[in-house]
Amino acid sequence: MESWNQTSTDAVRAHAPSTMNQRIDAHVESCVRFMAEQGDRSEMSRYLEKLEHEWDVHRTLVVGVPAVALAGLLLGRESGRGLRVLGGITLGLLLQHGLTGFGPLSVLVRALGVRTRREIDLEKFAIKALRGDFERIPNDGGPLARANAALVAAQS
Repeated sequence: MESWNQTSTDAVRAHAPSTMNQRIDAHVESCVRFMAEQGDRSEMSRYLEKLEHEWDVHRTLVVGVPAVALAGLLLGRESGRGLRVLGGITLGLLLQHGLTGFGPLSVLVRALGVRTRREIDLEKFAIKALRGDFERIPNDGGPLARANAALVAAQS
C-alpha cells in the first residue's frame, strides 16, 4: 500500500506513527478501488462532493482548539482556574502546531482518522482520474490496475 504514497513531505504525516499512515492509506486505496469497480461517474461525482467538504487536520485544529480554549475561559470564570489553564495549554499546543506543522494535537486528531489536506487531495485526484477528468487511465487490467494507475497519477 505504501508504494503509491511514499513521497509525501507533509509534516503531520512524517511525524505520525506509521500505523496511522498505513490505516489512512488503506482507506484511500479501498475507496479508490471501490470507485474503479463501480465505474459510475455520477457516484464518483457525489463522492468527490463529499471529499470537498471533508475537514483536514489543520482546519480541525484551528477550529477545535480555540473552541476548547474559549469554553475553558468561560467555564473557568465560575469553576476555578483549572479550566482556564486547560485553555492556555491547548492554545500553546496550537501555537506549536502552527510553528512546526505538527504536534501532539495533530497526532490526536490523526488518531481519530482526520487526514491531511494532501491525503484528501490525493484521493480526489485519483477519483477524478478514474472519472476521466485527466489523461486517460488504461482500461486494460481491470479495476485494480485502474485504481493503482489513478493513485500513481494523483501522486505525480
